[in-house]
Amino acid sequence: MLFPSILSYALSLAASVRYPLIFIGTIIEGPILMVACGFFIRFSTLTLMPTYFVLVAGDLLADIAWYYAGYFYAEPVLLKHGKFFSITPEVFDKAKELLRRYHTSILLISKITVGFGLALATIVVAGATKVPFKKIPTDQLYWRAYFSGCASGDRVFLRTALYFDCPWL
Repeated sequence: MLFPSILSYALSLAASVRYPLIFIGTIIEGPILMVACGFFIRFSTLTLMPTYFVLVAGDLLADIAWYYAGYFYAEPVLLKHGKFFSITPEVFDKAKELLRRYHTSILLISKITVGFGLALATIVVAGATKVPFKKIPTDQLYWRAYFSGCASGDRVFLRTALYFDCPWL
């Protein structure tokens, strides 16, 4: 009898703090949680707009944290241990120059290809190459706002809507 009461308490607690939990979860693993939130939005467990804003805020905070990790720690680590990854100082300098010149396009492409795992590496490299920080949040906020909606909306919400509401499609 103890387990059902503990489970009932845990579920009621999770329901009352669901958006802070989504925020923390988005910081840890954003894209997977976005798809899960789209599933819960479809079945009316979550509300669309609060979930959307929490996903965008959590993902933006995670991007800023990874940018600063790259800004302070990536260059020393790459210069010291880059030989194990075939990254020489010359290759790193070339990457710096390319990212400084084309950072907007590179960051956009990294957000479009979020499923390939390039977004995190690109944000860390942007920090390591010292792309101006003021460019990161504004660019990331616009793109993240769009792609968070696509991840939680398009991938699950629209597909399940087509499947359950229009089974002949």
